[in-house]
Amino acid sequence: MFVGGASRRMGRPKGRIAGPDGRPLVVRALAVLEEAGLEAVLVGERPEYAGLGPTIPDAAADAGPLAGLVALLAHAGERRVVALACDMPFVTSEDVRALLAIDAPIVAARRDGRWEPLAAVYSQAVSTAARARLAGGRRSLIGLIEAVGAAEAPIDPAHLVDWDTPEDVGDP
Repeated sequence: MFVGGASRRMGRPKGRIAGPDGRPLVVRALAVLEEAGLEAVLVGERPEYAGLGPTIPDAAADAGPLAGLVALLAHAGERRVVALACDMPFVTSEDVRALLAIDAPIVAARRDGRWEPLAAVYSQAVSTAARARLAGGRRSLIGLIEAVGAAEAPIDPAHLVDWDTPEDVGDP
């Protein structure tokens, strides 16, 4: 699960915000991944999440989620990886299973006609392309998806809402 963002727009660590069920978003997301039968790891080293589980640092500092994906793929060996943002309070374990049920180099959900790169599964087949894009300074995960292509997972778009600002959470 991706936790490496600076939460600039939110103004505080997003993963520590209480979700709709009262649990911190990061704790809820870890539970969702575990309920789906996965070994959950935190991608991105942030002191706010110390002690919540295994953590792997991004492959490059300040390089965005693509650096996290490169590190996660390297950590996973030959296995596919689920990339899930910690700030999506409505994603379910059934959604994760829907991503895993499709066999493609990239499987992602879509919301409002756009790919959700942090509600996606990536296979090792994209590792070389991801590393090359990172090395070339092309850090967009959506750019990686568009370059490689993706299969779309049937996930309710309402489950893909993310909380980026205090207004998203309902804070004035």
